[in-house]
Amino acid sequence: MNLDHLDWTRIGTDLDAYGCAAVGSVLTPEQCAAVAALYGRDEPFRSRVVMARHGFGRGEYKYFAYPLPDPVAGLRNALYPRLAGIANRWNEALGIGIRFPADHAEFLERCHAAGQGRPTPLLLRYGEGDYNCLHQDLYGEHVFPLQVAFLLSEPGRDFTGGEFVLTEQRPRMQSRAEVVPLGQGDGVVFAVNQRPVRSSRGWYRVALRHGVSRVRSGERHTLGIIFHDAA
Repeated sequence: MNLDHLDWTRIGTDLDAYGCAAVGSVLTPEQCAAVAALYGRDEPFRSRVVMARHGFGRGEYKYFAYPLPDPVAGLRNALYPRLAGIANRWNEALGIGIRFPADHAEFLERCHAAGQGRPTPLLLRYGEGDYNCLHQDLYGEHVFPLQVAFLLSEPGRDFTGGEFVLTEQRPRMQSRAEVVPLGQGDGVVFAVNQRPVRSSRGWYRVALRHGVSRVRSGERHTLGIIFHDAA
């Protein structure tokens, strides 16, 4: 999948400033519908999670199985090299010695060697009254610092409410919230766990969590692209 049309300079700047960045339109309405339709099938997935059973919120999601469907694998493979440089820059700023290879397959080998062999891309479905509590998608020792979500439904037509929400917990300060408006086919890149912030005394880290506000009507589907696999 070709992502050259995206403004990667602006995306990197927004990630540094806010911990998230809207990437703009990536998937066509037809591609969105095709991916969302996978939810009704069993074979592309390895597991299903009903959020209310675990206190995660309301709604449900399914983790894809290997081999990933072509659109999902294509996005994962195309996005990772664009984000690896940012991830390495963040780790350097935070004094973390881990560096990420430019090739996603090489990073997955690292995950699998550590026992993280289960794929983590997922498809989420929310109905009226559903929401996703603030959380982090960590899954094991090896964590890629960034992930991406794509909105597959059309706001105002398919659903209302259901905004993507990110909160940032700053040391000795009140938490800051960021709401990212998305259209159908739009993506948002955001920090999985933490990001670096520069102060007069140098770099420090802030923790972030993400979620989805209450869907007020209709049905909302989201594709989540996580780059590390799960233990």
